[in-house]
Amino acid sequence: MTTPELVPTTPTAAITRFKVLTVNTHKGFTALNRRFILPELREAVRSVAADVVFLQEIHGTHERHPKRYSNWPSMPQYEFLADSIWPQFAYGRNAVYPDGDHGNALLSKFQIIRYDNLDISQNGHESRGLLHCVLRLPGNTRELHAICVHLGLREVHRQQQLQLIAQRIAETPADAPLIVAGDFNDWRQQADLSQCGLREVFIEAHGKPARTFPARLPLLRLDRIYVRNLKVHQPQVLNSRPWSHLSDHAPLSVEIEL
Repeated sequence: MTTPELVPTTPTAAITRFKVLTVNTHKGFTALNRRFILPELREAVRSVAADVVFLQEIHGTHERHPKRYSNWPSMPQYEFLADSIWPQFAYGRNAVYPDGDHGNALLSKFQIIRYDNLDISQNGHESRGLLHCVLRLPGNTRELHAICVHLGLREVHRQQQLQLIAQRIAETPADAPLIVAGDFNDWRQQADLSQCGLREVFIEAHGKPARTFPARLPLLRLDRIYVRNLKVHQPQVLNSRPWSHLSDHAPLSVEIEL
């Protein structure tokens, strides 16, 4: 695993409860790529007051877009979102092409003590990844594992990717608090990490995963938040304005208690 070259946050009090947000940023564009809205998305993300943010489809670099969009940030998109709010962040580059790259990222108000990006692409098809971060929460001796995922569009690939996720989960200490969140692309509702000892927060609260796609009229249950060794409160789908016009996926949030 990689150790971030970042200044650790200064703990002021023990943390026993925090908020998690997961959102597919669609590379900073609205659905169908009609408009670049990353600055608006940043304001919406900040309004949630989440402590840990799981991001999928986030640009690291792009050579042509800064010439086409006057409001394109001068830094990687995940740093632009994190600026002054989340002092710790990690990026896992999944897709690389002539103009740039994109992948998953994690923004955190807590110290990221190490992280690792695992390529879970299958048979040369879509580039997908698993970003595994280990966090240290103030006043708590246990390490918190946070895994940000973006699975493929084909069912056979998703099942293979889920096996890789299960292997990674099995490698973490059994008593460690763990969150797995992101875009599972699971429109057939076949993704299941319960055999790994995890609970999906919306299934636990409402009996079914949340409807998240398309954001303007969510019908498909594509996104997930799974937890282990943690209590959860108030899982929410953020599908009203402005969220319904900021990506093709509706974000999910939940309160986490240690």
